[in-house]
Amino acid sequence: MNEPEVTLCEEVFVHGDATARALAKLPGDDLLIDLAELYKIFGDSTRIKILYLLYAEEMCVCDIAASLNMTVSAISHQLRILKGAKLVKFRKDGKSAFYSLADEHVTSILAQGMEHITE
Repeated sequence: MNEPEVTLCEEVFVHGDATARALAKLPGDDLLIDLAELYKIFGDSTRIKILYLLYAEEMCVCDIAASLNMTVSAISHQLRILKGAKLVKFRKDGKSAFYSLADEHVTSILAQGMEHITE
């Protein structure tokens, strides 16, 4: 992928008022680290596939594993990460554990991400 060229300023001048306004809105380091960690979770294609399956349908671990041609153990590992990040939730029904997206925020993140890359 070719990176776009960056246009630089022709002179070095810091616009203090704009800088101050932007810095006033900058969250603290702890929040930014948490946000970066959340986005790292989206950096794995297997986890994205799992999230997209769950975007369409609540599914049990066995169904997810079969859909992705992976082992139940491998899917369980990824679901543990997604659950730890509060991106998925589960419910027990007899001997089955059914997973779904945790809330509308996750649905929105997936939808907006797809919209952005397909523009």
